[in-house]
Amino acid sequence: MNSSKGGDAVSKAHAIGPVPDGPAAVSAGWVAASSMRIDADRMLQRIDALAAINRQADGSCCRLALTDADRQARDLMVGWMRAAGLEVHVDRIGNIFGVTPGGEGQAPVMTGSHIDTVATGGRYDGVLGVVAGLEALQTILEQGVAPARPLALAVFTNEEGVRFQPDMMGSLVYAGALDLAAALAARAEDGAVLGEELQRIGYAGHEAGAPRPHAYVELHIEQGPILDRAGEVLGAVVDLQGISWQEVTFRGASNHAGTTPMALRRDAGACASEIATFVRDLALRMGGSQVATVGRIHFFPNLINVIPREAKLTIDLRNTDERLLQAAEAEVAEQLQAIAAREGVTVEARSLVRTPPVRFDETVVQVVEAVCAELGHPPRRMTSGAGHDAQMIAPIAPTAMIFVPSVNGVSHNPREATDPQHLELGANALLHTLLRLAS
Repeated sequence: MNSSKGGDAVSKAHAIGPVPDGPAAVSAGWVAASSMRIDADRMLQRIDALAAINRQADGSCCRLALTDADRQARDLMVGWMRAAGLEVHVDRIGNIFGVTPGGEGQAPVMTGSHIDTVATGGRYDGVLGVVAGLEALQTILEQGVAPARPLALAVFTNEEGVRFQPDMMGSLVYAGALDLAAALAARAEDGAVLGEELQRIGYAGHEAGAPRPHAYVELHIEQGPILDRAGEVLGAVVDLQGISWQEVTFRGASNHAGTTPMALRRDAGACASEIATFVRDLALRMGGSQVATVGRIHFFPNLINVIPREAKLTIDLRNTDERLLQAAEAEVAEQLQAIAAREGVTVEARSLVRTPPVRFDETVVQVVEAVCAELGHPPRRMTSGAGHDAQMIAPIAPTAMIFVPSVNGVSHNPREATDPQHLELGANALLHTLLRLAS
């Protein structure tokens, strides 16, 4: 992954002009369409249909990228897109684009997200943005509204990064931040090669992809507790945290847990435990937007009465400030070496993902705010703590996101839930944001 592609603010070359201010500045198409609303029942039925694909016994959704379940979901989406009147294209990384007819030569206003999930995911993560985007475009076509620019819906490949790394792969390739050949050669832990899996499920496209968007807006559940706890129903996302993922391996020596004195141990497991505590304390000490997580630890040989000879763990650091994120990374690196030296073990740290913080386009954020206010719910300005395809599009087009609440902040979990009225409100906010940007 090329971290230099992440950018901070979008350059002035991407500017889309001022937010319309007053009736004289708003196009006739916008005024005529101002009362338009999406079909909430149709949208919810489509979300239910996708959630039913490979549903697990605990109610979770399991559609890992490029599995048969992902193919079924893709087939369903393509069928809906064509029935809605969109022209469907598939690019070489398997991204699916549906574009409204007409507007030849004009860069489209785009929305989208993903339909792949984690192994025990919820029904709304990614899916809401795709299905609501389809609903918005279909509503516009059905109402006969013809904005100045075409509209496009993107279904990006492998956003979650569970089966193939890196995550957000489809949007990375689309934005030019990841080499297509490298992405196609990515190999899963099960031995599958991404390019071969695209061929197997019938989504190895041959097109270069949709044209670069005039602007991009993504609707998503918050996946956190802020809106829900505040009793607010819409968020205008202004920035997104930078993400640093590392895999750390300590290597020491196995020995008997009862006969080896504490002073003579080379305990890789103890080292892993110490760094796990350190990164949590680091985040608490730094404060602000800094968060830190050790999400996975494996001990070898993983026996109750044997000192671990090896410990592998992951470290996830996030911050909205690149300077502070780098400072956290430096502290972790220094602590890893100090622990290894003191405990007589070796340590190796391998970068898995590194994306800088992203500041979304202020003009697009203001359009979102204006639309939400007109719908009766002025939004909260907020930061996204999770990664999204929108962060990969931000360097190539003016971009922003809309959040709706996640009940109790739960996501990546079968208990993921959002009030249907909030889903509908978010979809209508997306609809009118797209219309305003395209008009």
